[in-house]
Amino acid sequence: MKTTFKTLLAVAAISLSAKAQTNPIAIGWNVDASHSKMGFAVTHMMVSETEGKFKIYEGKVSSKTETDFTDASIDFKIDVNSVNTDDEKRDGHLKSPDFFDVANFPNMTFKSTSMKANPKIKNSYILTGDLTMHGVTKKVTLTAIGASKVVKDPYGLMRYAFKVTGKLNRKDFGLTWNAALEAGGVAVSEDVRIDCTIELTKAK
Repeated sequence: MKTTFKTLLAVAAISLSAKAQTNPIAIGWNVDASHSKMGFAVTHMMVSETEGKFKIYEGKVSSKTETDFTDASIDFKIDVNSVNTDDEKRDGHLKSPDFFDVANFPNMTFKSTSMKANPKIKNSYILTGDLTMHGVTKKVTLTAIGASKVVKDPYGLMRYAFKVTGKLNRKDFGLTWNAALEAGGVAVSEDVRIDCTIELTKAK
């Protein structure tokens, strides 16, 4: 009887070990906001580009391993009131009901739904997720290009980073304000270029 019990315990241990190997615990990463950027750009007056960024945000990322971010879980929350384009008057207009309407929609969020390796570019992923902005949620697809390797900083932290780019139409999210130009065209493009840098530190 004792032998049978010991055998059952051994089988259970092997089964749990195999399950742990096939379902490893995800690695958590913290966003280093001081070395990251939540940026965007739009075409102005049909001839140039105006850039901006959000200065206050928080995010969580988890991955399978230190180098494999396939199906990584990504969750970001951005304080829209922190928008900054280096022009106080323009920032005030962006916060108004003409654009973000921060009084009613103070936050923007992004939650990933998939992150697949892009075979065309080394260390690159096709990132898909739900972006909620101005009270509207839409699925967006972005490109995330990772650094060549994970590095350890002088303080013992493991660091990694992504360059995230893409494009979206602001009208899809209800940001429809514009002004016609006398010579033709509009003051602000509908297309918005996403330009983000995300630096991560491995959670201890």
